[in-house]
Amino acid sequence: MTAAARPPFDAELEPALGGAPAYFTTLRPASIPEFRAATTHPPSMAEVIAGRPVQVTDHAVPGHGGGEVTVSVLRRTDHEGADGPGAYLVHGGGMVGGTRASMAPMLVDWVLEYGAVGATVEYRLAPDFTDPVPVEDCAAGFDWFVGRAAEFGFDPQRVLIGGQSAGGGLSAGTTLLARDRGRPMPAALLLMWPMLDDRNATTSATQVDGVGIWDRTSNETGWTALLGARRGTADVSVYAAPARATELGGLPPTYIEAGSAEVFRDEAVGFASGIWAAGGSAELHVWAGGFHGFQTIVPAAAVSRTAVQTREAWVRRMLAP
Repeated sequence: MTAAARPPFDAELEPALGGAPAYFTTLRPASIPEFRAATTHPPSMAEVIAGRPVQVTDHAVPGHGGGEVTVSVLRRTDHEGADGPGAYLVHGGGMVGGTRASMAPMLVDWVLEYGAVGATVEYRLAPDFTDPVPVEDCAAGFDWFVGRAAEFGFDPQRVLIGGQSAGGGLSAGTTLLARDRGRPMPAALLLMWPMLDDRNATTSATQVDGVGIWDRTSNETGWTALLGARRGTADVSVYAAPARATELGGLPPTYIEAGSAEVFRDEAVGFASGIWAAGGSAELHVWAGGFHGFQTIVPAAAVSRTAVQTREAWVRRMLAP
């Protein structure tokens, strides 16, 4: 049933919803293969680089439980020195789709603008690989990347971690794992419309049902693929669903963004509030009229351009010399 009361969509954004496949609004388990196929064919790394002075190397990295994941590392072709920043990004896709190549445009920009060394991980997807595999894969990739700072030429104390949607949740989970295990911590945490709460019971989750991008049913589908019968029960760790964390002290400076008309709005606000309550630093932006991922779906809209400019200003503060 479609919820009657919800924030309106931005007038520039709303027309894009008419052309979206039905499973981008409401994803059910039977449509996961189709959704996955649609979200695993972004432009290739070579197309993104488009002749600019950036090189990419792919590395096989031990993942969780003896498995293997691929981490792509991006650097300037003339990269020198070891005191620049690092950036480790995790792709979205509702835990069931997406690919690391989708993070390449952002990393290429940061490599060229800040002299950063970038990395992005191909974690294994649910329902083929259930919790804790995805977050442990991301943590293994992060540890591997930071552990090779001297080899790739960046400062291991200046690494930003971040991601979009499921990648935001996995970035938060990876950071909590690092904190609690005494592993190397990122210097900054970037959560773009993050997927944080398996309980699916916030006001925004009930408002966004049958409309927009990634509605309440989609969220149930993604979390159930990851957690199975544990979804919504007490048997879910804070690393899988970081919104469950009651102690958010010790996190690095964090940037969080969401739209006012998306399922993840309230859990994003709650996570920022938890960081503030613990005495931490969080910058929160909830963009009026935004649906899930509007910044990438309608990049020319005024609210999208403002959102990207605001995020990049924060990234510049974290990564610039």
